[in-house]
Amino acid sequence: MLDKLNRKIDYLRISVIDRCNLRCVYCMPEEGIESIPHDEILTYDEILRICEIVSELGIRKIKITGGEPLVRKDIVNLIRDIKNIDKIEQVTLTTNGILLHEMLDDLYDAGIDAINISLDTLNKDNFKKITRRDGLEKVLMSIDKAYDLGIRVKINCLAIRDFNLSELVEIASFAKDREIDVRFIELMPIGFGKKYNQIDNDEILSILESRFGTFEIVTEKRGNGPAKYYRNQNMKGCIGFISAISHEFCESCNRIRLTSSGFLKLCLHYNKGIDLKEPIRNGISDEDLKKLIHDTIWNKPISHKFGHASEEQDIELKNMVQIGG
Repeated sequence: MLDKLNRKIDYLRISVIDRCNLRCVYCMPEEGIESIPHDEILTYDEILRICEIVSELGIRKIKITGGEPLVRKDIVNLIRDIKNIDKIEQVTLTTNGILLHEMLDDLYDAGIDAINISLDTLNKDNFKKITRRDGLEKVLMSIDKAYDLGIRVKINCLAIRDFNLSELVEIASFAKDREIDVRFIELMPIGFGKKYNQIDNDEILSILESRFGTFEIVTEKRGNGPAKYYRNQNMKGCIGFISAISHEFCESCNRIRLTSSGFLKLCLHYNKGIDLKEPIRNGISDEDLKKLIHDTIWNKPISHKFGHASEEQDIELKNMVQIGG
């Protein structure tokens, strides 16, 4: 469907759980955060009902996120069921990769279209410093196995000057000999992320060009979201940049988010949206639910205001793990 600015909204990110098996410093405190009681998160039947309805409104691509989505029981069955919805064209997954290796065969059989794996460092000690957990070897095994199975793999690297500036070339090298896209994501000033210093994606591109040579922009569409991709003649994969701060992409934003508690969220920067869980559990009809979702998406905000002083009362105060990555 189109919103009031004529943007085509065809991409829904669904957070299935607010729990995570890592404690990344830019996401939550070491002791974690208080999780939503299990009976307050959407059931799989409720998620499937929403997916069916939004597919009638033009949503064609679903991303499963968390927290860490793979910690939720029977997540593979949910992915399989969403894949079976007629009008849904793609179901993809974002994960930290810790549990992925042991679940990859089942995910492949369920028809997963692509997997984004978060990886901010290739140094074991730095991995533990950032995530407050061990597990780098498991993540690397997951990347290798997913690629060997023929699943489309993307690596998401959150570029943080405090932690991984010196490792960006090494991380980018995942795209050198395999058709794996590496995407560098600018840190957004949400929750604990406000404590750290982002690396502008223009600076990253300059660093990579000093090592690999000139990059040329990719004109064909390569993903579902706002990443801008570049190709280098010495690489089989591409390098992508998600530049929410330095190169705002709000005018072409095609996404909405559903939190694990059932809140349909229109923009990361704002708490604007609507609760779907309460009307669903109070017996709303499919027709009325469809209208409720349609009218909410219609009013998607014009743009975020990251980096700008604001006194608005509807700025998002939750952490990313509570929103959905």
